[in-house]
Amino acid sequence: MTDCRKLRLSLESTLDSIEAAELIVQRLAELNGFSEDQVHQIGMGVRETVANAVKHGNDFNSAKRVSFDAAVNEGAFEVTVTDQGAGFEPEGVADPLDGENLLRASGRGLLLMRAFFDEVEVSPCVGTGTRVRLVKYCAKGA
Repeated sequence: MTDCRKLRLSLESTLDSIEAAELIVQRLAELNGFSEDQVHQIGMGVRETVANAVKHGNDFNSAKRVSFDAAVNEGAFEVTVTDQGAGFEPEGVADPLDGENLLRASGRGLLLMRAFFDEVEVSPCVGTGTRVRLVKYCAKGA
């Protein structure tokens, strides 16, 4: 694969958008030679990222959108998800592996993103919102 394949979407702040984003990136990963395990990891990581954008960033506000960009190039799958929320500091998120947080129903999104992707960058947007950039490298034969 020597050319770059790109996809740009503007998603509604709904649960359906979470499911759609996961299915889209899984199919794109399959078509571009990623292994079954990598396809699953990409799908789950993107699902968590878009879920955070829809739920925590945009608070299901129908007036706010989630920007979703995916690109595959030279064995790397890159996804950028941007919400229009108030933003947050990743350092302020409680450690889900800490004993008092183990039974909490939420708080594992960043942990899963970091487990499933080779690179994870979380940054504030100019004005409002949060931008999350994820990169997964294709390990041949993995």
